[in-house]
Amino acid sequence: MTTPFGVTKAGAEVHKITLSAGDLTVNLLTWGAVLQDVRLAGIDRSLTLGSDNLADYESDMRYHGSLIGPVVNRISTARVRLDGMMYELERNQDGRIHLHSGAQGTHLQVWNVAEVSDSHAILALHLPDGMCGLPGNRKITASFNVSAPATLTMTVTGVTDARTCMNFANHSYWNLDGTDRYDGHQLRIDADEYLPGTADDYPTGEIVDVTGTDMDFRKARQISVNNPPFDNNFCLARQRRDIRNVLALTGTSGVNMRVATTEPGVQIYDARNARRPGRAAYEGLAIEAQGWPDAPTNPHFPSIIVTPDTPYRQVTRWSFST
Repeated sequence: MTTPFGVTKAGAEVHKITLSAGDLTVNLLTWGAVLQDVRLAGIDRSLTLGSDNLADYESDMRYHGSLIGPVVNRISTARVRLDGMMYELERNQDGRIHLHSGAQGTHLQVWNVAEVSDSHAILALHLPDGMCGLPGNRKITASFNVSAPATLTMTVTGVTDARTCMNFANHSYWNLDGTDRYDGHQLRIDADEYLPGTADDYPTGEIVDVTGTDMDFRKARQISVNNPPFDNNFCLARQRRDIRNVLALTGTSGVNMRVATTEPGVQIYDARNARRPGRAAYEGLAIEAQGWPDAPTNPHFPSIIVTPDTPYRQVTRWSFST
């Protein structure tokens, strides 16, 4: 089902798409391919942090639930070298760092509805050559499928006519309890290594064994605000691989979310600077399946380069239960 959701500041119409199967109902927005609301039967709240106000998504909530690309996360030098050419990117963090593809990112675009049914939708977007500072005429599709008993699968594809960079991520914030903060959730991540960050929250370049650190979540353990602080990539693999379960989040209410992905990394962010209107920080946990951040600056990280012969494809799946 597709219904009007609002009109952007620029005058573009935005729609909400409702998908349902089994015990799961999901709302998507054509603005930013936002995952706006996730409902599990028997639970009286959304499991993801959203808003019913489009203006919120155009301002402070521009990263809540959105599909960020063509390059999510940070590029510390705000430049990318491709085929001997240096491409300068928008320096939208402290005038030095490129963050979430800048003002033209896919999270700030109205996507086209290519296909929709009761349980399935495909959104599409064209990024012309030079948009977001990167080369290539790029066609992006985001497919969302809800299946019983309570699973959402997202497939993102990207094709280009020139060598370029792609690294997409859904940037939803999760709180399975409906509480003011995510304190008390249990987290498990199937990662033996993680990337420590600088004061500017991009990777130092080191790849660190989680053993003996506060980033060891190979066995589920309880988390709370600043215990530990999160804005780090957990290293799941050295390259994209077949989809597999990599993470589990369980609320004190007993609601459980399992995440499976093809991606080699998952960024966890504690929402210290992400607030919904009228709410405080640390309300939910961002869980972003993606390639490792700042890969163009760190050649020993998995590459995020795509070419006309090697298109982009990510599959990420969320499964819910009580």
